[in-house]
Parts: sequence; structure tokens; C-alpha cells
Amino acid sequence: MIRAFLAFAVAATLTPSAAARPDAVQPFCEAGAYRSAEGNFVALARSPTHPDRGLRYLFRDGRRGWASDADAPFDCTPDGVRIGKGDGTQAWARVAFRETSATFDSAGSKLNGVLIEPPGADPRRPLVVMVHGSERSSPIGGIYGYAMAAQGLSVFVYDKRGTGASEGEYTQNFELLANDAAAALEQARAMLPGHSGRAGFFGGSQGGWVAPLAATLTPADFVAVGFGLVASPIEEDREQMVSEVRAAGLGADAEKLVNNLSAATAKLLLSNFKEGYEELDTARAALAKKPWAERIQGEHSGAILRMPNEELRRIGRPRFDNLELIWDYDAVAALRKLRTPLLWVLAGEDREAPIETTRAALADLQAAGQPIDVYLFPGTDHGMIEFTTGPDGERRYTRIADGYLTLLGDWIKGGANGSYARAQKLNPR
Repeated sequence: MIRAFLAFAVAATLTPSAAARPDAVQPFCEAGAYRSAEGNFVALARSPTHPDRGLRYLFRDGRRGWASDADAPFDCTPDGVRIGKGDGTQAWARVAFRETSATFDSAGSKLNGVLIEPPGADPRRPLVVMVHGSERSSPIGGIYGYAMAAQGLSVFVYDKRGTGASEGEYTQNFELLANDAAAALEQARAMLPGHSGRAGFFGGSQGGWVAPLAATLTPADFVAVGFGLVASPIEEDREQMVSEVRAAGLGADAEKLVNNLSAATAKLLLSNFKEGYEELDTARAALAKKPWAERIQGEHSGAILRMPNEELRRIGRPRFDNLELIWDYDAVAALRKLRTPLLWVLAGEDREAPIETTRAALADLQAAGQPIDVYLFPGTDHGMIEFTTGPDGERRYTRIADGYLTLLGDWIKGGANGSYARAQKLNPR
């Protein structure tokens, strides 16, 4: 989650299809959302990583792809989209969102945002501020903003400082980013005079550190988090390496070795690369004869392991510690301060943000009386993305889990009930 990860994990694994339509873009397609009378929808948006590819799509049930794919399950028309092929097609109309640009101040920088409002005036309509992951791309005009607004929510999206049209320096300092998110909610509220509905935050990935903290800085009625961590960045690195050795079928001895490596790299990071070299040399020696050690990555420990000490002393800090990350951030302490209802959605087989420590911490907080709802989608990786696994162990990512978008929309509205496809609601211990 420290490595750059596209907003809410949708674009990261959408690569151009070899079976694209000849013109690469469907005629009449426009960014936004198209909805049926029953409330189903498809959101269309340009990808920040493939801006020349045309529009990508995301259905409410998690199906995704490119509008230009030969097998895209819809056609664009002058009046909307036609879902299905041949007999039995359905016409879905484009949702007439109102999009209002805004700038607002936070910690000496002007930030850029957009408020997306569904049709009609309803002062009780819930308002959600979308909090970033670690990406540097703009979420404005992004597919998740439209997908949330298509469910009847007012949505405020904004460029993280130092990205898009926002001023300031790009950072991953959770305290500063939480201040920005709180300012974003205040700006969105100011744009909705007379608003009396629920208002709060949704954060994906790294936003799971930022959104709860923002809710301690300004009044909020809810916080929703997808595939985030209740752990520090150092713990994230360690858990990723443990996940890697477990996926490779290695045993407890291998886990002990990567735990020792994590402790050594943590000492380096927390001392600004002044201390920890002796421990790192010990970890290197123990791993030197292990062929599998060459494949260990984590968030940062694998790269540190393979760099000479003299190089780490010279450039270790600017390479690994140049974004003001709070390496030993106490995520549990932040959540203990939170009295706002919290939704936390876990990806069952998350390699980017392994869930073992997070799941246990959330269960402890639930048992202590914190107002937390926890859901788990089995068979999903970071971003709530389903996958198949090949003979070589590599994952091929397919779609967003069915039920995930609906769960977010319903819970933010205050009415998450019933089942959400394969989602499992986790009860307190």
C-alpha cells in the first residue's frame, strides 16, 4: 500500500484487450453512469494509466473491462447504453449528475475537488468524501466516484496534495492527509446548504489509515474502509513477507527468518538509516543459502536486503523514507479514539495488505464495544478483486467481487442488511 496503487484498485489490473473493437472506442460513449429502472448500473470512465484506450466500465456486480472490448456486454447509443446482445436487450439511461468544481484550503495549500450530485434535490441524501490510496493519479472523473453516485449518494472527490490540480508536495504522511480529508468534508458540506443527511468518509487501501484519522478531526457520521490495514507500515512489510513464504509452502523456520529481516529493516527506518546494520548483516547471513530468499519482496525489506550497507548509508533514506511516512503508526490507537460507526471490508486473500493482524485487531475493538461492522469477501485480493490461480501460482485478476459496491452503498446510507453475494459478516469474538 506504500507502493503506488491506483485509486481503489480498479485500474491497476485492467490491461488493454487483444480483442478490441477496430475503432478502439464505442461511438456515443460518455463518462458517467447509466442506470436501469431497477437500480442496476454501469459506470464508465477514462483510465489514468491508459488515457488513450477509451473508457473502462464497471458494473454494480463487479464486472469490468473496456468499452472497446469486442465482448463488452453493452453497446453505447445516443440515448444511453443497450445492455446485452440480440433479443432481450435493455436500455439504460445516462444518469444526469450535477458536477461542481471547487477549491479549498488545507495546511497552506489549495486543493482541487469536484462534488458529484445525483438528480433531484434531497437534503437527506448521504454525502461521502472519497479518501485516496497511495496513488498519484487524479480521482476526478474516476470510475468509483460515478459508481458511488449511481447508488444515490452525493460524492466529493479531490486531488491529493501534489497531484492533479492540487497544490503542495505529494506525501504519505497520514496526519497531513487526514487534515486534507477533513477539510474536504467541510468543503463538501459548505456546497450543500441545508444538508441534513449522513456525511462521512470512504477510504480504500492506504485510505484506511487516513479516513478514520480524518473523522477524529471533524464531525463525521460514518467511516467506511475497503482493503485497509489496522497495522503500521512496518507491520505491513513483515506480514507481506510472511504471506510470501506461506504462499511458497515454506515453514515456520522461513517465517522466523523474514521476521528477523523485518526487525532489522525497521531499526534502519526508525533511526533514519543510522542503526540496524549489524542486525541486517545477521539476517543476510541467515538468508544467504536460502534460494527462496531471492524472491522475497515485502513493501521494502526485500530491496533493502539486496542493497550493500555502504549504499544504504549513502542513499537509503532518500530512497525509502522520502514521503514522510509514519513507519510505526499506531492504527489501533487511532481507532480507539473513533466513536463514529465504522465499516471495514477485508479482502480474504490480500497479498498487498494481509489481513491476519487487521482482522484480530478489529475483533478486539468490536469486543470492547466499538461500533464496527466487519465484512470479508473470500477469494479476493487487494481491491476486492477476484482471481484465478495458474499452475505457476500466478494470479489472473478478473473482476471486483459481486456485492462489494452494493454493500458500500447500502451501509453508507445506513441500511446494510441481508446478504451481499459471498460476503461474510464477521461477528465480535
